[in-house]
Amino acid sequence: MEEIILNKLSYPILSLIVFLPVLGALLIMFLKKARHIRWATLFVTIAAFIAALPLWSHFDKTTYKMQFVELYHWIPSMGINYFIGIDGISVLFIFLTLLLGVLSVLVSFRSIETKVKEFHMSILVMETAILGVFVSLDFLLFYIFWETMLIPMFLLIGVWGGSNRVYAAIKFFLYTLVGSLLMLVGIVVAYFYGGQTLNILALSSVQYPLHIQVWLFMAFFAAFAVKVPMFPVHTWLPDAHTEAPTAGSVILAGVLIKMGAYGFLRFSMPMFPDATVLFAWPILILSIIAIIYGAVICLAQKDFKRLIAYSSVSHMGFVTLGLFALNSQGLEGGILQMVNHGIITGALFLMVGIIYERTHTRVIADYGGIAHAVPWYAGIFMIFTLASIGLPGTNGFIGEFLIILGAFKAHMIIGVLSALGIIIGAAYMLRLYQQVFFEKLNSSYENHPLPDLNLREVITLLPLIVLVFWIGFYPETFLSYMHLSVENLIQQVNAGSGGRHLLAEYIKIFRGAF
Repeated sequence: MEEIILNKLSYPILSLIVFLPVLGALLIMFLKKARHIRWATLFVTIAAFIAALPLWSHFDKTTYKMQFVELYHWIPSMGINYFIGIDGISVLFIFLTLLLGVLSVLVSFRSIETKVKEFHMSILVMETAILGVFVSLDFLLFYIFWETMLIPMFLLIGVWGGSNRVYAAIKFFLYTLVGSLLMLVGIVVAYFYGGQTLNILALSSVQYPLHIQVWLFMAFFAAFAVKVPMFPVHTWLPDAHTEAPTAGSVILAGVLIKMGAYGFLRFSMPMFPDATVLFAWPILILSIIAIIYGAVICLAQKDFKRLIAYSSVSHMGFVTLGLFALNSQGLEGGILQMVNHGIITGALFLMVGIIYERTHTRVIADYGGIAHAVPWYAGIFMIFTLASIGLPGTNGFIGEFLIILGAFKAHMIIGVLSALGIIIGAAYMLRLYQQVFFEKLNSSYENHPLPDLNLREVITLLPLIVLVFWIGFYPETFLSYMHLSVENLIQQVNAGSGGRHLLAEYIKIFRGAF
């Protein structure tokens, strides 16, 4: 196939990266002491990250084609293969997943004291499932990894979560399962219309009739919109984040909800270009609602962790806004902001988990003036706060700037409304920082001083701090990977014309009505 470059290394690097965590989980089954389990899990996640380093050094940025491809016949009679590979988009999420996997284990060294073995096995199995989603080029393989991810996350929330963990876990599971089943129906239909193949690249070149594209786009949208999560199917996210342990929240915010936006990029846009154009405006409107609604809701939150959770709804609204602006600035900004959101919001959940271990409260009003007690914690929290509101020089600024450029290019009103979300975002984050760090010190901390960050916690946060400023000052390091892949994606979307013609007819009817 012309769209692929076979693995240029002498060993199956992607398979090694994907399955190393689950092999580590099998190893942990035979360990008994909690200390050994924690260190073994950390070693496995670090080993997986190191194993992926050749991806960055051998990646060819001069092509949009799939690289490091591995293709083995699985069920030849049904056209099903073990088919994996990465391009300039998915390579970034491999990096993000592996990094946050290491940090999730580090932050859990002291906080998880019950069922330690099962917890760390769940982390490793979920890492394999998420990596599998980002490398799969066969629909059945993709769906297996997509569904496998539900089980360990369900356990992380339901077993090691907060007081309302069972409700949050079941809600998360049902929302995502229903969407996934509708996507499965879409996969089956695409299989028969596409010549009975599940090769994602081959299906992307099939010319589906417009009415089939519309129905298939809606079926896939059901799964991807829930996972993002888009308004109004976002309500599972605040509950899941609030009840999940810190590591679960970091993975959920950092990479799991990126799978929905990645699905739009990998499947919906190239496979259904006409339907993508047709549904772009409704999705842009839903994105604006999510941006403003999520930000306004944050202003009313009294729970530290729930506020960060609702901020994800707003920030992921920026991501879908950039993607469906359907221009290079918006798409590149949306993809980069997916990475940025994983860094920033993952870091904020780490910070919440760190202070919760000391205070055992998430109520914002229970804090106040703690900057005097924990100056290092306050300083690092300020870095991520400024990145979250998009201060120039931080990674949040670069992503939001590109998205707003793309939004203005799509329509001026969309651009103006998206900028309003940034203003509200600055308001709730700065207000949070003031309430927690700069008001009168809570009297309970005068007799029981809070310990500041220890070495393990600083090491956990340091890579994210570096990335905040690295992307903020030199984003081309990351943008350079995606340039040609985004350009190719735009060409695939523009190849469709039926959606544009139908959209033009709708606009004429709308204008005639007024």
